[in-house]
Amino acid sequence: MTRIDDVARLAGVSTATVSRALRGLPTVSADTRRRVLAAAEQLQYAVSPSASRLAGGRTGSVAVVVPRITRWFFGVVVEAVEEFLNEAGYDLLLHNLGGRERNRQRVLGTTALHKRVDAIMLVATPLHDAEVSALATLGLPGITISSGTAVPSWPCVRIDDVAAARTATRHLLDLGHRRIAHISGDPDDELAFTAHLDRRRGYQAELRAAGLRPDPGLDVESGFDIDGGTRATEELLRRGDPPTAIFAACDEMAMGALTALRDAGLRVPQDVSVIGIDNHALSGVLGLSTIAQPAAEQGRLAAKMLLDPLAGGNGGTGSQHSAPVILPTRLVVRHSTAPVRAH
Repeated sequence: MTRIDDVARLAGVSTATVSRALRGLPTVSADTRRRVLAAAEQLQYAVSPSASRLAGGRTGSVAVVVPRITRWFFGVVVEAVEEFLNEAGYDLLLHNLGGRERNRQRVLGTTALHKRVDAIMLVATPLHDAEVSALATLGLPGITISSGTAVPSWPCVRIDDVAAARTATRHLLDLGHRRIAHISGDPDDELAFTAHLDRRRGYQAELRAAGLRPDPGLDVESGFDIDGGTRATEELLRRGDPPTAIFAACDEMAMGALTALRDAGLRVPQDVSVIGIDNHALSGVLGLSTIAQPAAEQGRLAAKMLLDPLAGGNGGTGSQHSAPVILPTRLVVRHSTAPVRAH
C-alpha cells in the first residue's frame, strides 16, 4: 500500500507539504502542488477521508441529541438527518437521553462532545443556563429542532405549535363542539418539554376567540405517549359529563384516547370526536384526524442549515438564519371527528 511518505520522496518534499498540497491549502506554491499531484497520481495514492478530516481539525461527525428515540417524531427526524449527513460524508453521533435529566447533563457537558464532533443538533431539548453556557464554550455550529431552549447564534427549525393547536381546536368548534377536552403533556417530566405548553396555549386561545371559557375540568395532563393518553382520557371520563370532543397534544396521546374511549363503550366519532397533532405513521390506519407536521422535512432542512457553515469553512456558530424557520402544518380530516349533532 502506498504511503504518504512514498509520495513525499518521489515529489522531493516533506510529508507535511504533501498533506497541505492534497488538501488544497494556499500555503503551497503552484509548482510544488503540481509535483505532489503528479507523484500521487503516479503512485495511485488515495487520501484517507478520515485522516484528511482529522488533519484539518475535523472529525466528520455531527452530534444529534434527542429526548427519546422511541417516539415517532424523534425517530423520523433522526432518520432524515442521518440520510442527509451520510450523503454529505458525515457520520451521526446519536445521544438518546432516554427521558433522563442526568443523561442530558452528562451529554451537554463540554467533556462529552469536546473534539468529538464538528457540529451539534438538539431536537426538542430544553436546557438549563449552565448547559447553554457549556455549549457556548465549545464554539461549534449548532441548530435546534422543534421547541426547546433558544441557544444564542444557533438557528432553529420548527412548526408553530400554538397555531397548530388553534387549527385543531377550530376544526372541532366548526363541527359544533363546545365541550372540548384537552389532554396535554406531563409538567413533571424530567426533561421539561415545552411543545405541549404551546399547544395548550393555542387550545385555550381558540376557545376564548369563540367566546368560550377554558374549563379546568376538561384539561388533563399525562405522559406524552399512548399510555399517557389512555390514562388522561380515563381521568376525563371519571369526572363525569364526558366531553363531546378531545384534542390531544400529539397523535400518540390521541391513540391512547381512542383506546380508553373504546374500552368505556363509547364510539368515535359518534359519541366523542378525537384529533391529535403529528400525522403519525399509524394515524391513517386508525382513521385519526390530525394536524400534520413535516417531521422529516424539519430534519433534512436542519441538517442542511447545520452543514452550510462547515462547507464554507466557518467553524464558528454564526448563521445567516437568525430568526426561527417555521414550517407549515395542515389539517388532515379523517374518520375520528364528526359534527356534534351525530352524538
